[in-house]
Amino acid sequence: MARPAVAETSLPELPVRRGKVRDIYDLGDTLLMIATDRISAFDWVLPTPIPDKGRVLTGLSVFWFHYLGEPHHLITDDVDQMPIPAAAPIDQLRGRTMLVRKAQPVPIECVVRGYLAGSAWKEYQKTGSVCGIKLPPGLVESAELEQPLFTPATKAASGHDENISFEEMARRVGNDVAEELRARSVALYNKARAYARERGILLADTKLEWGWCDGRLILIDEVFTPDSSRFWPADAYQPGRSQPSFDKQFVRDWLDATDWDKNSPPPPLPDDIVEQTRQRYIEAYERLTGRAFPWK
Repeated sequence: MARPAVAETSLPELPVRRGKVRDIYDLGDTLLMIATDRISAFDWVLPTPIPDKGRVLTGLSVFWFHYLGEPHHLITDDVDQMPIPAAAPIDQLRGRTMLVRKAQPVPIECVVRGYLAGSAWKEYQKTGSVCGIKLPPGLVESAELEQPLFTPATKAASGHDENISFEEMARRVGNDVAEELRARSVALYNKARAYARERGILLADTKLEWGWCDGRLILIDEVFTPDSSRFWPADAYQPGRSQPSFDKQFVRDWLDATDWDKNSPPPPLPDDIVEQTRQRYIEAYERLTGRAFPWK
């Protein structure tokens, strides 16, 4: 492995909020968003981080923010241009840190699905629908959908997010905002999906986050990363089964094969699972950006 994993950051002069993966420092009008190498699965943060995972998440988000052409919260990813305390471990922060505008998050996960996988596949098996949207009978796991589905979800502080109907989303945030978020989210998914397919990756589904800043809705958090999206190698795609992936499904599959009950602290990951997961994240970065990963 290239370097030790970074499980958390320490900037003691600044107030911090720690999420499952990110450490967020409040600078007043702006935020420092630092993607650590922590990895979560089944609503647990695993005890074993994945080296350089945070750099992949940050590097891909920065790439997509620039490529997509949508208003977004990113100011810079250059740590030398950030108001970071002098004693901060700059080399540790390099490549995993974004300085972003503050925004008021919309309390909805904007999920777009182009394939029938994950919770959507489970729901379809039970009801023939996904988030209240009726689908044709006889679809198989990982089937490509005729049109992408917009399937919003509530954002849970802990535990699973809950899928809701578009009508429930409109009730919570207003019809005009709901319509705008649906249209913009689907348009971004289609643009990223076409781009990724040219590079041998199927973008099966994704979740986007939006926030209010200066009176308009902008993209926030992360965009089209292996943590927020399901990436499949196009040359291995085969409907009717689960797919090999560039995301953390590899880790979930390993955990599923253990005797872990998912109700107690999870086991540490073996070295080979850590390294294989790291390589999957890096391959996604290199295929999508067209650049060599700088921290190999």
